[in-house]
Amino acid sequence: MIVELLANPWWLWLTLGGLLLAAEMLGTSGYLLWSGIAAVLVALLVWLVPMPWEWQGLSFAVLTVLAALWWHRWLQRRNRRLPPSSLNQRGQQLIGRRLTLDSALVNGFGHVKIGDGNWRVQAEEDLPAGCNIIVVAVEGITLQVARREN
Repeated sequence: MIVELLANPWWLWLTLGGLLLAAEMLGTSGYLLWSGIAAVLVALLVWLVPMPWEWQGLSFAVLTVLAALWWHRWLQRRNRRLPPSSLNQRGQQLIGRRLTLDSALVNGFGHVKIGDGNWRVQAEEDLPAGCNIIVVAVEGITLQVARREN
């Protein structure tokens, strides 16, 4: 078996690539994916152009690094294009929401019911009950609100 692998080193690289890709499925966050792809590319390269084992190893190392750098650059460009996510940030999701006060604000503070929960609100001024407001910011668990003109 060893003699066969030494006679056909592309089988070794193809096997290594398959093992690395299978190991990637266990959750290594993408690193083994690019190493596995590099090993498969080396197998293809060795099959097309036979080369000594030193060059095979060097090709594998260079392709792995190039693939990882390409992936890193692609992720950076992708993250720059995407708007910041407010997923799981309930307060940030409420910015811009228009509400009506159930009770008057005293000293600029009060509470408002949104859905099935109560939120603490703060305004620059005291506002009467029934006043239309809009959420302009969030500080911790306090919604900053302003009077909304009809």
